[in-house]
Amino acid sequence: MPKRSLPQEQTQGGLATKPKIKKPSLYKVILLNDDFTPMEFVVSLIQSIFGKTLQEATEIMLQVHHSGIGICGIYTFEIAEMKATQVVEAARRSQHPLRCEIERV
Repeated sequence: MPKRSLPQEQTQGGLATKPKIKKPSLYKVILLNDDFTPMEFVVSLIQSIFGKTLQEATEIMLQVHHSGIGICGIYTFEIAEMKATQVVEAARRSQHPLRCEIERV
C-alpha cells in the first residue's frame, strides 16, 4: 500500500511541519450611555447576556454611566455580533433606548 502524507502537513526542507492557523480577529462589545435606561436594567442585562457577576456588572454599568461607554467583553466577530444584538433586542422589548456596538480590538 502506498504511503500517503496527512493533508494538514506540509514538507519544508524534508521536515514535516504543520500549517500555521490564523487566530480569528477579536471584537469588543461596548455599551453606550443614555439618560433613560435604568441602571438596574443595565446591570441585569450585563449579568444575563455576558455572564458577569453582580459586582462585575455593576462596575461595567458605572463605567458606562461615568465615561459614556463600557466594555462588556471581547469575543470573535460572530459571538460579539450576537451578544450586541441580544442587548439591543432586550432593551427594545423593555422599551429602553440602550445602544450597543462592536469594535475590532
